[in-house]
Amino acid sequence: MTDVISPPIAGGGIATPLTSTATEAGGAGEHGPTGLLKWLTTTDHKVIGISYMVTAVVLFYIAGLLALGIRVQLTTPAGTFVTFQQYNELFTMHGSIMMYLFAGPFAFGGLANYVVPLQIGAPDMAFPRLNALSYWLFAGGSITMLLGFFVSGGAANFGWVAYAPLSTSTFTPGAGGDLWIMALVLTGFSAIFTGVNLVATIFYLRAPGMTMFRMPIFTWNMLVTGILILIAFPVLTAALVMLFADRHFGTHIYQVLGCHTVTGAPAPNACGSPVLWQNLFWFFGHPEVYILALPYFGMATTIFPTFSKRPVFGYKGMVFATMAIAALSTGVWAHHMFTTGVVLLPFFSLLSLLIAVPTGIKFFNWIGTMWRGQLVFKTPMLFAIGFLFAFLMGGVTGVMLASPPIDFFTHDTYFVVAHFHQVLFGTAVFAGFGGLYFWYPKMFGRMLNDKLGKWHFWLTFVGFWVTYLPQYVLGLRGMPRRVAHYPADLGWQSWNIASTIGAFLIAAGFFVLLVNLWISWRDPVLAGNNPWDAQTLEWFTTSPPPHHNYTHLPPIRSERPTWDYDHPDALTLRHGHSQVPPPPGNGSGPSGDGADRGPGGGTGGGTGGRAFVR
Repeated sequence: MTDVISPPIAGGGIATPLTSTATEAGGAGEHGPTGLLKWLTTTDHKVIGISYMVTAVVLFYIAGLLALGIRVQLTTPAGTFVTFQQYNELFTMHGSIMMYLFAGPFAFGGLANYVVPLQIGAPDMAFPRLNALSYWLFAGGSITMLLGFFVSGGAANFGWVAYAPLSTSTFTPGAGGDLWIMALVLTGFSAIFTGVNLVATIFYLRAPGMTMFRMPIFTWNMLVTGILILIAFPVLTAALVMLFADRHFGTHIYQVLGCHTVTGAPAPNACGSPVLWQNLFWFFGHPEVYILALPYFGMATTIFPTFSKRPVFGYKGMVFATMAIAALSTGVWAHHMFTTGVVLLPFFSLLSLLIAVPTGIKFFNWIGTMWRGQLVFKTPMLFAIGFLFAFLMGGVTGVMLASPPIDFFTHDTYFVVAHFHQVLFGTAVFAGFGGLYFWYPKMFGRMLNDKLGKWHFWLTFVGFWVTYLPQYVLGLRGMPRRVAHYPADLGWQSWNIASTIGAFLIAAGFFVLLVNLWISWRDPVLAGNNPWDAQTLEWFTTSPPPHHNYTHLPPIRSERPTWDYDHPDALTLRHGHSQVPPPPGNGSGPSGDGADRGPGGGTGGGTGGRAFVR
């Protein structure tokens, strides 16, 4: 592949097109193998991104079925739907799949893989083959974890946090725990390679004119997420290697039992420390919360201005708030360990409270973006607003748990379960599926049904609150988490029944999504290049994009070049003179047929760019 650099045109106007004989000939379908072989051998970031998302969504549905099993078991005080052993497997694998195999890979492996190169005008990720390897490591790790259900002794059953010594072979022998460890090692390397790729791509493959402070907020968030991945995931990988050594090689890194001298006398100095696992795990785990949250913040920050017809309010404030969240997130891990008695409570409590400040700035800017905007309540916008309410509740209860006295009272109760789900469900599900509805037309060139999308949203939104608000009450009334049976005379059953009803409402919502996807493929409604009248660069190319993404680029003089190009009158009002000529013909507007946007609807015009010739 040869990169040919076209010089930028001074003074504005339409620049040299990105000529490419391959892309001019017909786009993505003209390159390499087709069919199944294309999906197995591709290094195209778009195909890899879709592979990530499809795999992650399938795993999301599997984890959802496991969650329904948990809720059915807890509907009665002495439920018999599953055994205690099976219940431990259910909540361990539900949490593990949601945390490690869905929320992160869907965001930084899936949507980021697809969208980031398009948003910065790049032809692909910086390391395409490494990108393909990352996906196959993720797919292999996912299969490895699920294989635990098919081995003797069952899947891992020590909880998704794998606290030592419970996760050592003394207490949880069997292959299920080993498969869980190896799965996380594989997916951990996948995440590290993806982080390297994202950072390199964003720093080195931006189009001419795409300065750092013209990048979309989503791309900024993915850059910060990539850096956090490189800080956090190696720590988890090292901790897992040591856990595996404890299980199989007779080391005593976390293991307390069985560490004796040659004469058989106890040797305390040779014993491991279970709290070491907690320190290592949560040093990964708290940045991981923001590794999961920041991409979804970026999705919401893309959706709000699009459906408000306004630029992002406080763009630079959003960028610096993201940086502050990332920096603080590496120093608050021990607020998960208040009850261990081995951490400095005032320090970690203060830092945990402080992280609410940049998060509050983001809320202020999201509301400011919508304030007096021309709001359009399409499905992506509804999911983004649902994210605001859900994450706000999770954030407020997080501030409460940052206070040691409250944490002592609620630790290991359903209050923490409710808080944790409100934070991660609020981001990964509301913002995540809002992003899916938003970018689906760009990926496939067809629309999802908006009426069915709204049914999906309202069932999910109502089910979300019906599921988790009762769990706050259960926690405050003392119900511990991770129990399959509970006393019948404490008034917990009615709240558990309500929570189970909510879970099935959520399930109904995601059944509607399956119906919507099926209808989209059976009876497609063509989307056009920019059905939302969106603002960022990815909406300038065709839907779906050609193999190397662009045949032409617009002038990039702000963080929303597509909006500037499609709305030259608005740019004239803002700057007092037109910097971008009006688009010729009738195909470059928000719902145009793409007649002037290059082959297949690609846009004509750019500030100079790269011609990518294979």
